[in-house]
Amino acid sequence: MPADRFRVDVEGRTLELSNLDKVLYPEAGFTKGEIIDYYTRIAPVLLPHLADRALTRIRFPNGVTGGSFFEKNAPAATPDWVRTERLPAPGSTKGRETIDYVVADDLPTLVWLANLAALELHTPQWKVGEHPDMMVVDLDPGAPAALKQCCQVALLMRDRLALDGVESYPKTSGKKGMQLCCPISATQSSDVVSDYAKRIAQELEQAHPKLIVSKMAKNLRPGKIFIDWSQNNAAKTTVAPYSLRAQSVPSVSTPLTWDEVEAGAAGKRPATKPYTATEVLKRVEKQGDLLAPLLDGGPELPG
Repeated sequence: MPADRFRVDVEGRTLELSNLDKVLYPEAGFTKGEIIDYYTRIAPVLLPHLADRALTRIRFPNGVTGGSFFEKNAPAATPDWVRTERLPAPGSTKGRETIDYVVADDLPTLVWLANLAALELHTPQWKVGEHPDMMVVDLDPGAPAALKQCCQVALLMRDRLALDGVESYPKTSGKKGMQLCCPISATQSSDVVSDYAKRIAQELEQAHPKLIVSKMAKNLRPGKIFIDWSQNNAAKTTVAPYSLRAQSVPSVSTPLTWDEVEAGAAGKRPATKPYTATEVLKRVEKQGDLLAPLLDGGPELPG
């Protein structure tokens, strides 16, 4: 076996890891070995949010500055112990009717994906064969608006959703924006969920036209927060909580407390800064999984 490859046992599965010293985040000097270590250590809180969900990966074999590609289909050399699900492919850019998705239900699969430089992990709002059990609202700032304004809109969205009995849980995107994740009943179609999210976004836009926009046209976004309700479309995915992102530093899509969001809305740190892999591991050690309530289900959305 080449010197840069070696076998490891992960929960009874034998994996061959390679190029662990390869730097995939050049500006931070963060290596592939450190990426595998992060995903191994974060797995107890990450895996429940990936379980039973078709996984889209964004792979960066030459690092975050060396190009990337989306991967939905299971690659040709997928081990036979990795769970795959053949599912319809709505909106496929390659015209495919079905895709054999990877489902990351266990640590060996997660380590295997990390070894493939699958830095970013994205999931739909539904589990395999079910209706959405989560509504996601993406808050996308148009410069010069930034995370501070995202936090302000997140508070407005939280309070409006609460009027309908819908709980919301905030996280950073790991890039410039935020998402609110809401547990729902898994009894309504993605169209119903999207329509509800769109209606709430339009309400908030009407109430706060200088801060919020609900239309997708990019020329309307400068200085405002775009509430992207379309993330609930059956063809869309959202970055999973605790996933790495391809930024200059190994930033993470990080769950937040509402106290942190309120501080961010006032222009204070920490909610207005990106969190790195090292910081997120420390947060989880102290706080546990702030998004654990997403796993317990929620109400039906009002019609």
